[in-house]
Amino acid sequence: MTVPVLVIGGGLSGIAAAIRIARFSLNVQILEQHSRLGGLNSYFYRNKVLYETGLHAITNYAETGDKQAPLNRLLRQLKLKRKELSLCQQYKSKIDFHGHESLFFSNQPELFDAEIQAKFPHIHDKFIQLKKFIDLFDPFTLSPFRSAKQYLSELFGDPLFVDMLMCPLMFYGSSYENDMDLNQFAIMFRAIYMEGMFRPKGTIKDFLDTLISHYEAMGGITRTNCRVKKIIHSGNRVTGVELASGEIIECSYLLSTIGSDETRALMNPPGQITPPADKRLGFIETIYELQEASTSTLPEDTTIIFYNTTKTFQYRSPSDYLDPSSGVICFPGSFSGLPPKKNREIRSTHLADFSRWKKLSADPAAYLEKKRQAAVESRNVLETIVGNFTKDIVFENTFTPVTIERYTSKHKGAIYGNPVKIKDGNIGYHNLFIAGTDQGFLGIVGSMLSGVSIVNQQILPKI
Repeated sequence: MTVPVLVIGGGLSGIAAAIRIARFSLNVQILEQHSRLGGLNSYFYRNKVLYETGLHAITNYAETGDKQAPLNRLLRQLKLKRKELSLCQQYKSKIDFHGHESLFFSNQPELFDAEIQAKFPHIHDKFIQLKKFIDLFDPFTLSPFRSAKQYLSELFGDPLFVDMLMCPLMFYGSSYENDMDLNQFAIMFRAIYMEGMFRPKGTIKDFLDTLISHYEAMGGITRTNCRVKKIIHSGNRVTGVELASGEIIECSYLLSTIGSDETRALMNPPGQITPPADKRLGFIETIYELQEASTSTLPEDTTIIFYNTTKTFQYRSPSDYLDPSSGVICFPGSFSGLPPKKNREIRSTHLADFSRWKKLSADPAAYLEKKRQAAVESRNVLETIVGNFTKDIVFENTFTPVTIERYTSKHKGAIYGNPVKIKDGNIGYHNLFIAGTDQGFLGIVGSMLSGVSIVNQQILPKI
């Protein structure tokens, strides 16, 4: 079999790339190793209830009239109608550092500006200067790493404010310990503080079904349970792939959305793995579902809380299984316009050490017990911030970096991938390119735009 374009990986980046290709009546196939699409943003069922993975909130909200906004550019590129998604905006979110002032922000940038003016008046003029810098800054130029933390520290001279400003951006997209590339900072600053958070009215399953129906209506083909065993190439040109089943599919172009090192590992012989791979950051997440008649006094108008409970904020691989001293608390039902659910859900996310979880997973009983303990550790910290809810829990589920590695094949379960981003998607082959997290666009909208942009730049002009 010969196909003009193959896409490895059925996550959101791969789906968006495939839709863009199918728009031009090109024969394209998505090869997904699992039975379900979505990658990091998928779903599972427990007791006949659907639970989402990955989708806390989508960044880059934009109103209809803002034609240059990433969200609206994405919809145009995919020929998707906005009304199909029924977008629900966040209420407001909070940066909560123990013993210090909290900072609120929302989809109205004026709120965050007013919060900073009231609580950090001595640096407010510098914050206005930062926003002007971000407005004029092009984060998509090919440039070496530049420390965002150093830039902000020199600009503000206030370590607490710098940590509070960077905390949400790090948890939503930094693959570096205690820092971010200035380009990535600019992208995430715009996405979170200048545009804001939202989610579709339906579930992630509804969102995926909409995308795939749109794709298949244009003639695109999706193959699930279809693992790529190796990428076949001659010199610097790819000729096709061999599947785990032994089937060989030839192609003119290959787009991989599974990660740069993960793609190189499929080459025969395997390509060189980049040195920073061992520095990847892992995360642990727990879903708590509370009973319908919950009496817990949880915040009603807060969507996400980014918190830190220690004197100095540390965003790095912990020295234990997890570090609950900082993290993300999300209330997935707290978006304006979402239909009410029978039960309420809380989700916690913390940094975790992959190597410890991986070693422990060799003993299933010990691994499960440690997951239970981790959920308790997380909950104990959460309850100091949002109030007690333990007595109302009817279901909880924890997934570790090992879970993420198992279901997504992300090296070390690192959801933000390799710290070294390949902005042009070129890993040294004439007709093989990468898109997704390791290309450098982050978040759901960013990941999908990554797939679209690489198709636009590297594939469509050559076909």
